[in-house]
Amino acid sequence: MTIVVATAVLRRQQLRWGATAAEITEPRPGDELVPDPDLTADRAITIHAGIDDVWPWIVQLGQGRGGFYSYDSLENLIGCDIHSALQINPDWQRLDVGDTVRLAPEVALTVAVVKPPRTLVLQGGVWPGAATAPYDFTWTFDLSPVSEATTRLVVRERYAFTRWWTRLIVEPVTVVSFVMSQRMLRGIRDRAEQHTHSNRVERRP
Repeated sequence: MTIVVATAVLRRQQLRWGATAAEITEPRPGDELVPDPDLTADRAITIHAGIDDVWPWIVQLGQGRGGFYSYDSLENLIGCDIHSALQINPDWQRLDVGDTVRLAPEVALTVAVVKPPRTLVLQGGVWPGAATAPYDFTWTFDLSPVSEATTRLVVRERYAFTRWWTRLIVEPVTVVSFVMSQRMLRGIRDRAEQHTHSNRVERRP
């Protein structure tokens, strides 16, 4: 019984890492694309940089672009060919609905919603070797200004299972997602804060 309870607590924590109770229940853009999810994960972080300084790191996400600011070495062990950027690249600062954002050379999600400088929603299914995945999926990056110099970033994953056995596959994947996502959030935070600090230093007389 103790193991069962501990497992349930850990699962709850990793699906809600950094997010407040209000952030977990608050509707977000893209929710309507998976209106009845079987599994939802909300992870969040506070960034001491303005929303306009955080958005450039979000919009350049993707394999072959800015990467995912996570554990590149682990992603590359399975052939993702990820190289997380340390700088904002002007060539990666535009996404439109219908564009693709690759997770790996042969795996991509579609831009479903993009509202600079606040929201990016990616949609699709990731299932190696198959034309379609056994679930519907959205990945939302939602920025909210706390103040002129502070931003809150909430990342939401929503899964709707289309096969009875999908949960057996997705549940273990959420553990990997947690490990990579919390590192990604910290990576975005560190880059945005460092970039903001550097700009302030450069502007000093």
